[in-house]
Amino acid sequence: MRKEEEIRQEIFSKISEIYTIREQTKQSFIPGTSSLPYAGRVYDEKELISLVDSSLDFWLTSGRYTEKFEKDLAAFLGIHHCLLTNSGSSANLLAVSALTSKKLGKKRMHAGDEVITTACGFPTTLNPILQNNLVPVFLDVEKGTYNIQADRIEEAISEKTKAIIIPHTLGNPADLDTILKIVEKFDLWFIEDNCDALGSKYKGKFTGTFGHISTCSFYPAHHITMGEGGAVLTDDPLLKKIIASFRDWGRDCWCDPGCDNSCKKRFDWKLGDLPHGYDHKYIYSHIGYNLKVTDMQAAIGIEQLKKLPEFIERRKENFNILFHGLKKYKEYLVLPRPTPHSDPSWFGFPILVRDDALFTRDDILHCLEANKIATRMLFGGNLIKQPAYSEMIYRSVGPLVNTDLVMNNLFWIGVYPGLTSEMCNYILAVFDAFFSNQRG
Repeated sequence: MRKEEEIRQEIFSKISEIYTIREQTKQSFIPGTSSLPYAGRVYDEKELISLVDSSLDFWLTSGRYTEKFEKDLAAFLGIHHCLLTNSGSSANLLAVSALTSKKLGKKRMHAGDEVITTACGFPTTLNPILQNNLVPVFLDVEKGTYNIQADRIEEAISEKTKAIIIPHTLGNPADLDTILKIVEKFDLWFIEDNCDALGSKYKGKFTGTFGHISTCSFYPAHHITMGEGGAVLTDDPLLKKIIASFRDWGRDCWCDPGCDNSCKKRFDWKLGDLPHGYDHKYIYSHIGYNLKVTDMQAAIGIEQLKKLPEFIERRKENFNILFHGLKKYKEYLVLPRPTPHSDPSWFGFPILVRDDALFTRDDILHCLEANKIATRMLFGGNLIKQPAYSEMIYRSVGPLVNTDLVMNNLFWIGVYPGLTSEMCNYILAVFDAFFSNQRG
């Protein structure tokens, strides 16, 4: 009989053939005809082989690939603990929920406590605050970086303030020096929403390693992908255990899937009002969820992670091509600026149309979209004005002038690794034609 490994290798060889055929038949870029997405998957036969390898095991929940990815990502970032979950949104939910755990004692967050954040960005940075019955406190963002105005955080703090949760907007790190000083001074929790910034650095250190907890997203638009997927990261072993509990049904047990009695006292616990010896696998210390990832997703992520350094460099290269090509239009456009001391792994290229320009954001958007160049808003703009939050209880410190400016005047275009220099130069040519028509 043929050995299983021989058959697997034959399958992998055929997968490589399929990938090669697809690449050979892929249409070349045709300016004005081919669509230029703002983001997308960049992969080769290695991801396909890894995915099929995992599927042949038919281990449908977290397994060997999940364990390896968690170790590899933690090692890449230089952080102790990584826990995979099914999305970046779930990662944010787990991060905030973890801080409500009774296991944190006096540091635990309670309903009605305040969390400082911004109203400018993606809803699932805000949603976990509301879902845990906490009160968001909104600050405006800086023009150019579109990150929280860190120098105003201290004035937003009240006796109810317990945490700060901020995104690194479009890959641009926030002012972490200022934030960390405030976190230490007032003994606050700090969560980094690093979903759009994997690979960004601040003072030579990766973002996602500064907070008590940080989060990542592996949706296809992000720096690496596993289709759907996310991660929660921390250096704190207690927080790691709490996060795992919330992710895995709220259980007190920390056994990996398929394992029993890691604690060596499975039938010797006495917790809550349960009888002594109640099976530890069915003791629940939190009101949790099932937000695990599948091993098939992690299998893709392992190969994507190997490509991450190259992806980061290509994002930077594309960003620089666009920046140098558009800086001649600074009279009309506010171009992005990196936060001091930062080295962004850009998620996108934000462009703000000045109020006194002779055209509007819509004018540029229509031009770009008509020429097959995809554009995006800065997610929800001013979230306070979204219909979902019409009944939200919140506090706002100062007017959100720049947040409204982002909502009304800003859009962004892609820099993802699937864009070649030829494509970026085509984007610039479309901008040149637009401005030529405006001047004409």
